Amino acid sequence: MFVLYRWENESTQGGTTRERDVTATPARGGTSAACDVLVLLGLPLLAALALPAAFAGGGTRRWFGGRAESQRAEAQAAKDAAAAAFYELDTTQRDLRISMETITAVDDSPAARRAVADFQALGRRIDEVSQRYIQAVDAQDLDRDDLEASAAARARAGLVAAKDELQNAKRELDRFASGLGPLLGKAETRLARLAPAVERARQALRAAGDALDAVRGSGLRADDLAARLAALAPELTKLNQGAGQHGVEQTLERAERVAREAEAIRAEAGRLPEKAAEIDHRLVSLRTRAEALTTRAGQVEPVLSELRRRFTAPCWQDLQHVPEQAAGNVRQAELKLTEAQAARDAQRWPDATALLSTVRALLNTTDESISAAGDRLARLNAVQKDPQAEIERTRFAVRDAQRLAMTGRTTPDPRHARPLDEAVARLDGAVAGLEGRHPDYWHFLTETEAVRRTAAQVVARIREERGAGH
Repeated sequence: MFVLYRWENESTQGGTTRERDVTATPARGGTSAACDVLVLLGLPLLAALALPAAFAGGGTRRWFGGRAESQRAEAQAAKDAAAAAFYELDTTQRDLRISMETITAVDDSPAARRAVADFQALGRRIDEVSQRYIQAVDAQDLDRDDLEASAAARARAGLVAAKDELQNAKRELDRFASGLGPLLGKAETRLARLAPAVERARQALRAAGDALDAVRGSGLRADDLAARLAALAPELTKLNQGAGQHGVEQTLERAERVAREAEAIRAEAGRLPEKAAEIDHRLVSLRTRAEALTTRAGQVEPVLSELRRRFTAPCWQDLQHVPEQAAGNVRQAELKLTEAQAARDAQRWPDATALLSTVRALLNTTDESISAAGDRLARLNAVQKDPQAEIERTRFAVRDAQRLAMTGRTTPDPRHARPLDEAVARLDGAVAGLEGRHPDYWHFLTETEAVRRTAAQVVARIREERGAGH
């Protein structure tokens, strides 16, 4: 049996130290010397036995594996490279999936559908490549102590092939991603518009509500506007539920529609006090006008009496019913004014506006018919006094048209000459009708007006043709 000794320093009285045996037996004779020799001889053997145990413990590999260890290192390097390629492919695919989700959320065009189909095909291809990579990783345990060189070589070859496939799939994904630029840009633009559009719709609804509150505070009910605003409540609920439930495109369209309608309500509410004041003003103005026309209608009969006394029947017979029609129109207008006042008091603004428009049309018709009698008498008096002025005025219009028709030509265009010749004949006939004891001055005036109208039409046609280069 060999004994290991532990030594420590022991101080001497002289200040020097010496080695002291603290574990050996007390005997210091020959037996002790023999033991020392045996101990010294046994140390190399103990060391030889301890070193292999120390380095072989804990599952560590042999220091010197030769060709097998070299193959193991190359296979491990191939495994690391394949893992890096797999990570890059997975990262690219996940990023691209987010882009595809962005596109499909807002775009249902044929191009977008083709992109989705292509991405799904690439996904199936990537699944196959990834499966082969996993099989290559699981094929050999590179940490086995007894891994043979041939097994390590096979593992390396499989891992290199898997890495190449992963990298090829990554390049296919990159090419696919580069072609998504237009679709992705369009989708991101629409998504960027979504949040501001929804916020604009909310703000427009709040503004419409505030405007209605202000109008009601002034004593106006605005019931129709309140009903329109209440009808937008379900739309606001859908906007708050978000695009995830209703779709980006539909949510964007809904937000824009709600904003437009809410803005229209706000604008109408803001104009409502002004509209009420305008209706009040129109009620007063039209009532005053109706009263004035009632007075004027009473003056038509004296005018008709003078026309009957001085001119032939064709000059005034179409005006016979003016007094009766004027009085009837004024009465109807007054009834409509009463209805309009009731609508205004009930704050039925559309009804009040429509009734006032009817009153205005009735009064305009009445005004024209009353004025027609006075104008007729004035024109007949003028032509009776001096018919030559009307004749010369008409002949000048015809001659002016004839000169324009002959400009730059030796003979007139039949399309222009024919209506002008007919106009001259018509004027001559009207002038001839003035002869006699009781001429029809109104027929004469209508004929001269028709001749001037024909001349003006020819002039306009000539200028249009020359302007077009004919």
